[in-house]
Amino acid sequence: MTGTPTHQPETAKTPSRIDPRVWKVALVVSIGSFMAQMDSTLVNVSLSTIGHTLGAPIATTQWIVSGYLLAMALMLPLNGWLVDRVGARRLYLFCFAAFTCASALCGAARSIEALIGARLLQGLVAGVLAPMAQMMIGRVGGQNMQRVMGYTTLPILLGPIVGPVLAGAILAHAPWPWLFFVNVPIGVLGVTLAVRMLPHDTAPAQPRAFDLAGFALISPGLVALIYGLQSSMVSFCAGLALLAAFVLHAWHKGERALIDIRIFQTRTFRFAAFAQFFANGIMFGRQLAVPLFLIAGCGLSAAHAGALVAVIGIGMMISFAILGFLTDRFGCRPVVAGGALLALLGTLAFVWISLGNWSPELAVASLFLAGVGQGTISVPSIAAAYASLPKARLPVANTALNIAQRIGGPFATTLVSMALAMSMNHASGEQPHPFAAAFVVLALLHALCLVSTLWLPMRIDRAMQD
Repeated sequence: MTGTPTHQPETAKTPSRIDPRVWKVALVVSIGSFMAQMDSTLVNVSLSTIGHTLGAPIATTQWIVSGYLLAMALMLPLNGWLVDRVGARRLYLFCFAAFTCASALCGAARSIEALIGARLLQGLVAGVLAPMAQMMIGRVGGQNMQRVMGYTTLPILLGPIVGPVLAGAILAHAPWPWLFFVNVPIGVLGVTLAVRMLPHDTAPAQPRAFDLAGFALISPGLVALIYGLQSSMVSFCAGLALLAAFVLHAWHKGERALIDIRIFQTRTFRFAAFAQFFANGIMFGRQLAVPLFLIAGCGLSAAHAGALVAVIGIGMMISFAILGFLTDRFGCRPVVAGGALLALLGTLAFVWISLGNWSPELAVASLFLAGVGQGTISVPSIAAAYASLPKARLPVANTALNIAQRIGGPFATTLVSMALAMSMNHASGEQPHPFAAAFVVLALLHALCLVSTLWLPMRIDRAMQD
């Protein structure tokens, strides 16, 4: 199959009315994504409080986050196979309910060991649940997939905004377990709505057998790679070796593999995956570099820096709100490539600022520009990737795209951290500001993302193939 969709000019010009059933699915999956994003922010900003209360050092407390991420990576490759075997609706209901129960277990923990254990359980469930939102919309969105995904991403962006405020309010009036107990009523509401609104599955004609050898290669490989990117070169090399072995295994096994890597032969899907990898990496790399620069490099307070960083989110929310109109009017490639270019220009402005040319007005403008550009990349490229494949391949495609996204984050943050550390070690009064190297690395990642978007189709002119 080629990556070029069958051309139907009339669908590009006149977007069809969105079926109310699509909005019901979008509502349910938005609740799940919002809960996951808010939970992550609540935990991240409260680690010091939790560690102090439980008498644990930061080296141990950080496993509340790191253990969750590694457990998530371990289970992520199973998503496509489980959807084929269990069905998307049943799997989503089970994982959503299990995530809610794991949140209750986190709140009930009375030691750091019990809390880390509950977070590991939560991560195992999240590894299967995380890709489900995109896939559930992809199954029902059809031609309007980009518009629906654009709207449903708005609640997801509220999670990181609401999270810190809610965490501060909870810790001011209640003990830390309520950081996790707050998920329970949201989870109960989400599961109830999912039971009533999610469409039933049609069972596959021939469910795939479980690829045990593939799972034994790719899951430990992802864990080792993600851990190694942050901590150990030996682990990183081991992860690369395991993933290379999985690629060889999957190539020979074909569609019977845990992830059929032959979907990357479709050009549109391949470059959409590259765009997802770089876009997610840029987002995490910027979240690391910008606050550090504003606080350590410019001497701003944490509150002032946080207000500036929030401009990125405002820009993303604006672009998400008008994304459906933009893609209907101009098409996929112009919107995604134009957004990638805007984000690149915003980062290049920070290279200039970091060389000693501080300007609060330029900082706000460049962060807003970067946010607007960032917001236009992911949704259209995901929609293009899904539309390039038959509907039956959606679970496998969804898993592959999410793996690309999950690896992109630690890859970019590692490169940014290395650039920052090296430049600080060699910094002198005659050399440029050490933060400039970090923004140069981010700019290079932006450039690679821009190149990837140039290979996406002009328009996504058809619904998902049957």
